[in-house]
Amino acid sequence: MRALPDNDAADAQTTRIPLADPSPAAPEGFHPKAFAGEVIPFRVVAFREGHDIIGVHLRLRTPNHQESLHRLTPRGDGTDRWQVDVALDETNAWTFRFEAFADEFATWAHAAELKIAAGVDVAVMRALGAQLLTRAAKDKSRPKPERKRLAAVAEGLSSPDGTAEDALAVATDPGLAALFAERPLTALDSATPWQTILVERTIAGAAAWYEFFPRSEGAVRTADGTIASGTFATAAERLPAVAAMGFDVLYLPPIHPIGRLNRKGPNNSLTAGPDDPGSPWAVGAAEGGHDAVHPDLGTLADFRAFVEKAEALGLEVAIDLALQAAPDHPWVKAHPEWFTELPDGTIAYAENPPKKYQDIYPLNFDRDPVGLYTEVLRIVEHWIAQGVKIFRVDNPHTKPLRFWEWLIRTVNTKHPDVVFLAEAFTRPAPMRGLAAVGFQQSYSYFTWRNTKAELEEFLLSVSHETADYMRPNLFVNTPDILTEYLQFGGRAAYKIRAAIAATGAPLYGVYAGYELYENVARPGSEENIDNEKYEYKLRDWAKAEAEERSLAPYLTRLNEIRRAHPALRQLRNLQLHWSDDDAVLVFSKRLDAPFTGTGSSDTIVVVANVDPHSVRQTTVHLDTLAWGVEPGTAYEVEDLVTGSVWTWTDHNFVRLDAFTEPVHILHVKGQP
Repeated sequence: MRALPDNDAADAQTTRIPLADPSPAAPEGFHPKAFAGEVIPFRVVAFREGHDIIGVHLRLRTPNHQESLHRLTPRGDGTDRWQVDVALDETNAWTFRFEAFADEFATWAHAAELKIAAGVDVAVMRALGAQLLTRAAKDKSRPKPERKRLAAVAEGLSSPDGTAEDALAVATDPGLAALFAERPLTALDSATPWQTILVERTIAGAAAWYEFFPRSEGAVRTADGTIASGTFATAAERLPAVAAMGFDVLYLPPIHPIGRLNRKGPNNSLTAGPDDPGSPWAVGAAEGGHDAVHPDLGTLADFRAFVEKAEALGLEVAIDLALQAAPDHPWVKAHPEWFTELPDGTIAYAENPPKKYQDIYPLNFDRDPVGLYTEVLRIVEHWIAQGVKIFRVDNPHTKPLRFWEWLIRTVNTKHPDVVFLAEAFTRPAPMRGLAAVGFQQSYSYFTWRNTKAELEEFLLSVSHETADYMRPNLFVNTPDILTEYLQFGGRAAYKIRAAIAATGAPLYGVYAGYELYENVARPGSEENIDNEKYEYKLRDWAKAEAEERSLAPYLTRLNEIRRAHPALRQLRNLQLHWSDDDAVLVFSKRLDAPFTGTGSSDTIVVVANVDPHSVRQTTVHLDTLAWGVEPGTAYEVEDLVTGSVWTWTDHNFVRLDAFTEPVHILHVKGQP
């Protein structure tokens, strides 16, 4: 006969009160993450046999080892899943575990209420209650006034003069219930192992990004028809406008010397003219490599001055970490072992068959990993010393996962405020793998999710399925990506995509030119014609705004709304709703009053016509219980874009004209 298991030695799955599927969680071997100010739903499955009542606690330790206990509540959906929401406001590693227990007072009170009211086992229930309260009164960890009260109540239950009504009053006393909710009488205790959640600074999880090429900002056409490059000094003149639109991060494509060998010409042509600037992603030339700046842009001192001006305006500067080399990069001569040699002795170009990038050599991380790892770390440290704390990483899925795990861990151990964004438009497994090994942010499939069904699936996935470890940055466009939706959707498409990106996730991004509706593609491709990757782009921002041809005022309003409404600066709080039209997307975001910092809850409802070619009229159906309003009850909503105010219930008629205002961003008014 096998020995019975020792309950103290049993794990959380085999105790009398099993604990399963704890979250937040990350793929095995990695930690979930959050950002400062993020509200985390801590969840676990807990149950026991029979009908006795259980309780579940979250025991949480801050990075400074301060401990707190939070009572979970059952979700009430039949899944035995319990939850408590907690805002994590201190950066660094937190630890937590779930603890379950038999709640003896709550079990007694529930049974006593039923039995005493029915006149069944009254004497037994009084005696059991007296025993529990006497035990609690002897607990010296409880305050003396509390112990005194418990002893008095126990004595009353034991008294031969006590009545059934007296015992029922004890069982239903809300004061006693609150007392035992705070310090329960427990038995059959079980717990999960301690787990870690890494809390990073707020900008790692909530920010609006703007991308521009510094060489285009301030570039001018000279008398001979050539274009003189912009500089860090001229690009700095654009900073106030970017800040005024409400962006938080300014991202610069590579700012290094550009290779001359095999330099690409306009529209990715194989032949460059003498005045063609080439692709910034072809890093390195005689003037230097990844630790240098392009001489046309200025000097390292000029770059530092640019960063300081941005910071003075409330902008953080992110730069590109493109781990590849032009054929004339200094690495090619000094470290040929960092590249892949072909049988004929030449170095392999970068490829994405059938595409070939003759101006770029990819790195080979297998031939001298120690040397290459050390050099990349040196480069990152170099730019940190120049004031950079955010790196947008080009094509990280073409480098080993273990390299990124090592680099990010090494950098963040010394510089915990440094942020890495993975530009990994790749398969789900490697995209999620990069997030799991440490990337604080990730590009996503948002760019290609345009229909209502596609967006619903996408938004649910990123806000719930992977939110514990992957933070999506919803860029609406990039220098490489001009989708058919934007090419043929007109101005409405640009409004729709910006509004959904800005409200669907706390991270989103815009590449310059979006506000000018630049929508002409190179034939047969999904990128802009006369692509800025290969040439300068001369834009007259002020003229476009003066002539009302700019989306900048709309982007400004979106960013104002994001800053005013903390519900939009959370990822995990998105809930889908329904409409009768297959082109009308509906979702809400809510943040309860304890977490808003205003004393009031914050609820936003987004209703978007995702067909940029039509006017849509339909009925939207809302689960108003999500923001504490009983179905059928009237309440007011304000459109934060137009200022219109309507009285709504759970079923509402909407008319969304793609050619005027295709998206409602509604604030539910008057909530406590």
